[in-house]
Amino acid sequence: MGLKIRIAIMQFLQFFVWGAWMPCMASWWFGTRHWDGTDFGLVFATMGIASLFMPTIAGIIADRWINAEKLYGIFMICNAILLFCVPFAPSPAAVFWIMFVSMCFYMPTIGLSITISYASMEEAGMNIIKEYPPVRVWGTVGFIVAMWIISLFGLETSASMFYIAGVAAVILGLYGFSMPKCPPLGRSTGASWFSSLGLDAFKLFKSYKMALFFIFSMLLGGVLQLSNAYGDVFVHSFSAIDIYKNCIAVKFPAIILSVSQMAEVVFILCVPFFLRKFGIKKVMMMSMFAWVFRFGLFGFGNPGDGLWMILLSMIVYGMAFDFFNISGSLYTELNAPPSIRASAQGLFMFMTNGVGAVLGSSLSGWAISAFYTTGSGANQVLQWQGWHGIWILFATYALIVGVLFAIMFKHRHNPAEMTSVGHH
Repeated sequence: MGLKIRIAIMQFLQFFVWGAWMPCMASWWFGTRHWDGTDFGLVFATMGIASLFMPTIAGIIADRWINAEKLYGIFMICNAILLFCVPFAPSPAAVFWIMFVSMCFYMPTIGLSITISYASMEEAGMNIIKEYPPVRVWGTVGFIVAMWIISLFGLETSASMFYIAGVAAVILGLYGFSMPKCPPLGRSTGASWFSSLGLDAFKLFKSYKMALFFIFSMLLGGVLQLSNAYGDVFVHSFSAIDIYKNCIAVKFPAIILSVSQMAEVVFILCVPFFLRKFGIKKVMMMSMFAWVFRFGLFGFGNPGDGLWMILLSMIVYGMAFDFFNISGSLYTELNAPPSIRASAQGLFMFMTNGVGAVLGSSLSGWAISAFYTTGSGANQVLQWQGWHGIWILFATYALIVGVLFAIMFKHRHNPAEMTSVGHH
């Protein structure tokens, strides 16, 4: 089996595991367990909390002591065991701790999968810049396939999604051990623990421009996963209305939502053109204002005559998500000193998927519970009418962030710098 096929299988399963439970967990939480919105916000924040420290710790372990592919396999199997435990959790607090430990094992595997891919492709003499992106696309395909399976089999409010994710994680964990060997390369280096932990990158905050960039990364990071967290339960909520309950979107919401991931594939291919044409600042602004449309279209759409708004929101998501992540990582690459570029990328992920995601998940869960639900405890109900206010609230937040970024962040576009990326 060719190396690119082996890596593609790993990427497919990597995101299949995530896609099997993450988009539909809210439907299980609110629709089956009838638990509190604030508690769900905290549970969903476990991904961000784990991202604050676990990828760094895993990187140190893989650099100093254990082969990356072995650590990858061990972490993925541990993640599988915890996913199997979720359906048996008796309370929101129990789910929180199970998912927190699960994410402590899963989130580092995203970085480890990249490490394994890059190292093995470099060993084989491949051009990573040219040959890795088409392989990585299979991860997005895996996410889409998982959503379709959960939706077509009617499992969007069922705990079975965790079993499917767990089985896939076991298979991936065992498969990980078969990947090309990636031995520790940092055993004899003289790097200090301060440098190994990536703390050198925090020196970038001395620059006003970089500090502003990271702060806005954190602010936008708060909305990156909100529509994934609540999109499925939002569409499901229309099942309580007679004129909508038999609509295709209500019967198979995960399939409708998977259009977002399909749009990602297209917009990933568009990023280089937009960066060369408009520059990093304008591309990041496009992302921020695309989030306004993403949430606003959700707020005014419905599964009937307003289905076009929901579908357009899915398409806009591709621009909103990819334009920010890719242009942000490129801006970091261009402005960090060569000696700390890897640490700077880690800091970018820390601010977006760590601090930003935790704040966004926690505050959104609190807002939904406080303002858009009726009843309390086990009797709490999230009414479909409340979703309009929820999405408009998120859209307003994204609009404010976008306007402030446009005013405060100063950057002159230099088309030549786009051709220098990857040729330092």
